[in-house]
Amino acid sequence: MYRTSIIKAARPLASKRLLSTTARVMTGGDTGSGASRAGGIRSGDAFTKREAANEEMYIRQEERAKLLAIKEKLKQQRQHIDELEKHIDDVTKERSGGEHN
Repeated sequence: MYRTSIIKAARPLASKRLLSTTARVMTGGDTGSGASRAGGIRSGDAFTKREAANEEMYIRQEERAKLLAIKEKLKQQRQHIDELEKHIDDVTKERSGGEHN
C-alpha cells in the first residue's frame, strides 16, 4: 500500500521536466563568439591574430608552391614543343631536299 502511494505521488513529478537537457548554443553577440568585438572575429587577442597570420602565411606558401610547380610543368611543355617543331622541320627539309628535279 505504501509503495503504490509513493508511485502515484511520483507520477505527476515525472511528467514535469525539472532539469533542462538542451545544449547551450552561442549566438552572434554572446561572449566568446568573436562577433561582439569591435572588428568582429578578426580583431581578437594576440593569439587569434597570430593564428590568423600563420594561416594566411601557410596558404600563401601553398599557393606559391603550386604556381612554381605549374611554371616548371609549362617549361617542360615548351621544351617538348620546341623538340617537336625541330623534328618536324628536320623531316620536312629531308623530304623536300631530295625531290628537286
